[in-house]
Formats: sequence, structure tokens, C-alpha cells
Amino acid sequence: MVKETDFYDRLGVPPESSVEEVKKGYKKMAMKYHPDKNPNNPQAAETFKEISEAYEVLADEKKRQIYDKYGKDGLKEGGFQAHNAEDIFSQFFGGGFSSFFGGGGQRGPKKTENIMHELQVTLEDLYKGKTSKLAVQRNIICTKCTGSGAREGVSAGKCKTCDGRGVRVIIKQMGPMIQQMQTVCPDCGGRGETISEADKCKECKGKKVVKDKKILQVYIEQGMQHGQKIVFSGEADEAPGAEPGDIIFVLVEKKHDVFTRRGQDLYIEKSIPLIEALGGIQFTLQHLDDRVLYIKTEKGEIVKPGDIRVIQGEGMPKHKSPFDKGNLYIKFNIEFPKAGSITDSQITQLEKILPARSPAPKLTSEMEKVSLGKVTEQEARRSQGQSSGHHHGHHMEEDDDEGEQGGQRVQCAQQ
Repeated sequence: MVKETDFYDRLGVPPESSVEEVKKGYKKMAMKYHPDKNPNNPQAAETFKEISEAYEVLADEKKRQIYDKYGKDGLKEGGFQAHNAEDIFSQFFGGGFSSFFGGGGQRGPKKTENIMHELQVTLEDLYKGKTSKLAVQRNIICTKCTGSGAREGVSAGKCKTCDGRGVRVIIKQMGPMIQQMQTVCPDCGGRGETISEADKCKECKGKKVVKDKKILQVYIEQGMQHGQKIVFSGEADEAPGAEPGDIIFVLVEKKHDVFTRRGQDLYIEKSIPLIEALGGIQFTLQHLDDRVLYIKTEKGEIVKPGDIRVIQGEGMPKHKSPFDKGNLYIKFNIEFPKAGSITDSQITQLEKILPARSPAPKLTSEMEKVSLGKVTEQEARRSQGQSSGHHHGHHMEEDDDEGEQGGQRVQCAQQ
């Protein structure tokens, strides 16, 4: 008896099926529901994924035992995660759908891999916008041999190791299963052809491509955010028979000394002496675009510790709509006088100005007199329910590294 039969039902086989019957069931259902065979049926892709998940479990003796006894919940508790359905299909058949079952929809021309780089930016860059010039190293098709890899008048020959296919099929036996896997041919590097040393192009040495350096102007628009991507389509490596991929710059915002960003809003903390908290505040603040803001509280306004005030429209500009800005929030911390800095006569004068003290309690014999002691900073955080490693702030606080531009193929030439 098995706990549930869903995986068996997906493959159309009974629970008592052998491994070979499971394989036959998977082959039949995978061919029927493969997305390449059903380009106009979006549900086929999900069914194909479910079929592959079922096969991955039932073809493995240990996973099958867990599933039979405990069902899918038992697999989850054991940490099972299904692999990519196409990878399972390729491992089973030794290649993709179109290679083994005659056709299927074309998924577009082959493209070279995208090139990704991190681009360190300041909050000022994101506020005002900035254009940076970056030198990017990439491969381009050799102009001397136009990508053939051979000298003029010579054609490359078919690789004898892989018979021109560019791949080798390796057969592995795993218990009762025979698994076919494809690997890139080591002799031709997957090109399917070979060229003798004497016949190789002198410019590219038979590699068909040469190194090239290109200067890209990267425009950081106002209001862009950490993690946002700037894409240069078709500017990545070139290769014969393939379209070039994209060069992608990922913005990494550096931590700012004064401002903290949360979406379109900006935050700062301002420490003021007690006299300003009681008698009025006025100070200046240099903004991210170098403007100087004059900030002043209304007459008679008292600021308490932790109070937050807002300046409308002085936050970050909205991307693609820079005149639409968020707000600037200011949190005030109060600096109290140091212990012993106020004399008794000054305290007497303060008592005439400030609200009266609370009346002193009447002492009785049942009362126990205790003293107040100072606590450490760590104890203070713990008493407020905060761990010593916890920080309040925006998403950039962990990005303390202000190193070079990410990726070894970019040379910084920012302006």
C-alpha cells in the first residue's frame, strides 16, 4: 500500500510498476506534453514540469520509498527539491526535444551570454543623474577570416571525435538505470570542426574571434534605485552563428554619511542641544544637489527626543518623472547638559521657568530606598528588545564596501 498515488497517476503507471515501466511512462508522457510540441498550450509546460517531478522521485529507489510511505509531505521534510524539467529530459534522452524527436518549435536564434557588471553609484548620482564612460572588454568576430578561423582559401574540416556534432554522448549506468549525458566535445570545443595549426588564421589563431575594447556611455537617470539595471542590447560577445547578448550594468548604491533613502523618501537624524529643543531650532542642511536648505521651527514649538518633522517635496526624484519628489524626514535627538554642568542657582532659576516638579513622596517605614545606576549601551538595546547586531535603516546599510566596479572586464572611466 502507498500513501498517495499522484506521482504514479502523472506517469500513467500503477504503484507496483518496475523502474523500467516508470521510465516508459515518463517517456510517453514527456513526449506528449513537452512545451516544444505544444507551443499554443500554456498548460502543457506545467504538466511537463509535474511529469518530470514525478519521474525524478519514482526513478530513485530511496525517494520512491519515502514517497510511498509518507507522500509528498515526507519528501518536503527530507529537503527534496525538483530539478529543472528540461535538464531531466536532456539527461534521460541525452539531448533536447528537437534533437531526438524531430522538431518542436524554434526558440529563436542562439545568443551569446550576457555580460553583467556592478556599477557603484552615490546617492548624489541617483539624485542628480550622471553620465559615466566605461571601457568594456568583449569578443568580436575576426575581420580577417570573417569568423571562419582559417586562413584565406582554406575551410575547416569536420571534427572526427564528435563527427561534427560538437558534443559527445556519455553513457553511465546508475544501478538499474542507464543514463545518457551530453558533454561538449573536448577536441573541437563544441564547434564541430577542426583546423590544422598551419591553416589557422594568423589574426585570431583559429579562435574566430578577437578581443576588443569599447567605450560605453552609461547614463544614470535621476531617481534610479539600488539594484536597477541599465541594459546595452547586443553589445556583449560576438560569435559565429549567434546573436550577441547584452551588457548589463547593475547599480549598487553606496552608503551615504548623512542621508538614508527609503523609496522616494529621504531620512536624516539631527542632534540639537536642549536649549534649541525648548527655545527654537534653526540650522542649514546641504542637499544632494548642493542646494543649502535653511530649516527653522515655529516660535514656541518644543521638540521632544525622537520627534520627526517633514519637509515636503525634498526627497528623491521619481524615476522618469524627476519633478515629482518624495519627502525629507528629520528625526531629532536631544543633547542634554553633562552631569554637574548646571549649578544649584541655575536649577532654582529653571524651576521658576519650567513646569513644577512632581510633589515629593512622603517617606514611610515600609518603603525601601534603592539607587539608580547607569547601564551599558548593550544593556540599553537589550531592554528595548533590540539585539546588538540589529540596525534600523534602508536596504543599503549592508553595502559598506566602496570598492572597484564589479566584474573584471570593465575599466572605470567615469566622468
